[in-house]
Amino acid sequence: MEKENREHKDSVFVDLFYQDETAKKNLLSLYNALHDTEYEDENLVRKVKIDDVLYKNFKNVISFEVNGQVLVFGEHQSTVNMNMCLRCLMYLGRAYEQLVDSKARYRTTLVKIPTPEFYTFYNGKKEQPLERVLSLSDAFMNPAGENSVELKVKVININSDKAHELLGKCGILKEYSQFISTVRKYSDEESAIKKAIRECMEQGILSDYLKRKGSEVENMLIAEYSYEEDIQVKQEEAMQQGMILSGEIFRKVKENPKLTNRQISEEVGCSESDVRNVKKIFGI
Repeated sequence: MEKENREHKDSVFVDLFYQDETAKKNLLSLYNALHDTEYEDENLVRKVKIDDVLYKNFKNVISFEVNGQVLVFGEHQSTVNMNMCLRCLMYLGRAYEQLVDSKARYRTTLVKIPTPEFYTFYNGKKEQPLERVLSLSDAFMNPAGENSVELKVKVININSDKAHELLGKCGILKEYSQFISTVRKYSDEESAIKKAIRECMEQGILSDYLKRKGSEVENMLIAEYSYEEDIQVKQEEAMQQGMILSGEIFRKVKENPKLTNRQISEEVGCSESDVRNVKKIFGI
């Protein structure tokens, strides 16, 4: 069992589907819902531990193997990250390093590996389609050739008001969605999380889980919202810095049009591609 002072903080989603004593049962329920299967043996589920490739101090990713044949990666997000495919590619490499024996990688015979699947479970406030697919190849600078790689991530909107069919098939995911919806209902009030926990327990939403871990869930949600605010602040700061940088490049170009991209980049302290992008945006 992991120590309570883990370096990372789990989201409620990860705790429910990876850390909690009911996690394997919940993972099996989720797998059955995704594949229209009826597995009952929790021993078929093997949790695969991978670290988040971007945020070391906050864990929002689950990965598990079922029956040694399928490797499922799932991430909960309140904001759709368009780089999910790239992140999943990095997750996949780390997972296979664990699952495939180092000696087996050098055999001349084909080594069979679990088939990977990638999902993002979205329950943010911004309007998003019920379902969409992100493709790694969309990020390629050049068209993909026959000897390239492709990876697709299915983004599923699990907001309770969207009523995705997956929520009807996976009771625990539906209750998680209802719980988050209840928390948001009280978001403008004092003790919002406490009120949401109490209401959900009264209505039988994650009741057993909340009875066992109510205070822990409260702390996880506080950390989760702090994390989301921190990311939002960093995004805003990055945007502001980008605007300042663009302004400096624009001013240099206008002051001395004869300067090369390299000279401008050295004076401003940016890359030559930044200079080219600003010139392209402003048509100069």
